[in-house]
Amino acid sequence: MNVKYMWSLLAAIALFLVSYAGSEAGLQALFGIVIPYLAIVIFLAGVIWRVMNWARSPVPFRIPTTCGQQKSLPWIKQNKIDNPSSKGAVVLRMIMEILFFRSLFRNTRAGIVKDGSKISYKLEIWLWLGALAFHWSFFTVLARHMRFFLEPVPAPVAFLEKLDGFLQIGLPGILISGVLLLAGALFLLVRRIVLPHVRYISLAADYFPLFIILGIAISGIMMRYFTKIDVVAAKQLAMGLVTFHPVIPEGIGGVFFVHLFFVSVLLIYFPFSKLMHLGGVFLSPTRNLTADTRARRHVNPWNYPVHVHTYEEYEDDFREKMIGAGLPVEKTTTAEAPQTEEKE
Repeated sequence: MNVKYMWSLLAAIALFLVSYAGSEAGLQALFGIVIPYLAIVIFLAGVIWRVMNWARSPVPFRIPTTCGQQKSLPWIKQNKIDNPSSKGAVVLRMIMEILFFRSLFRNTRAGIVKDGSKISYKLEIWLWLGALAFHWSFFTVLARHMRFFLEPVPAPVAFLEKLDGFLQIGLPGILISGVLLLAGALFLLVRRIVLPHVRYISLAADYFPLFIILGIAISGIMMRYFTKIDVVAAKQLAMGLVTFHPVIPEGIGGVFFVHLFFVSVLLIYFPFSKLMHLGGVFLSPTRNLTADTRARRHVNPWNYPVHVHTYEEYEDDFREKMIGAGLPVEKTTTAEAPQTEEKE
């Protein structure tokens, strides 16, 4: 039985207890100022370091992941999106991949039918929908939270918040992105635990960020709908962090510091985990290269001048043996030249 998720769960519970107990013990400055600043520095430095390493990596082969017909003869129809041969098609493919997870939508899962007579293939539609809901809701939540760091609040942020709460259910109104974020994270977590083939390849590092994101979502929902929070004080703290004049206002409960601490942990963990696929998708040679190997030669940037053993040198080494074996040579030996003239 794979119980690796238990270690990640215990780690998340320990982080919750440490942050809540610390904030209640008078360590608000540590969890509200020091750790967030440290997390931002590590996040920015780590992301820049990873991206620069990827950007400097040579690409010895042109290896775009393709599907469909490559561009060849004019009368053969090309699949321009799945097998792009121009930069414009690559950009279109990247947009479809980043915004709509097109390759995940096309993903299939192999399985054996109940009687065991044949293999069946099924589309992973639920995985695609769950991943799409999770990522888009996460982005919406991040965009909404910009209102805590900007004054005045930009019109697009205010419009997004109104759009997010257009159902107008309850007071304060339920925001769709918060519900979808919680549901999406739970779906991805349960899928890793329940499906045997996914659980088999999952590591503790795969569960940990899901538990942290669940902690962020649950603590945020708790503050908005149940325990309540002084929003003005929360914005004062956020604006203080942004303007480098940090303050710890009165009236902020321990749940807020738990929420902020989980966000800080996620920022610190982000550059050193699989979450960096956020930046990696833009630099992956399987996505950002054109499939034009039939038209252009891809030169390996790792190539460097080397001394090669040419055929002329090879013949110099083995000329006599080649002549003795009756093999043709480009140059004759001095002993062989007169014999050739006599025959003529």
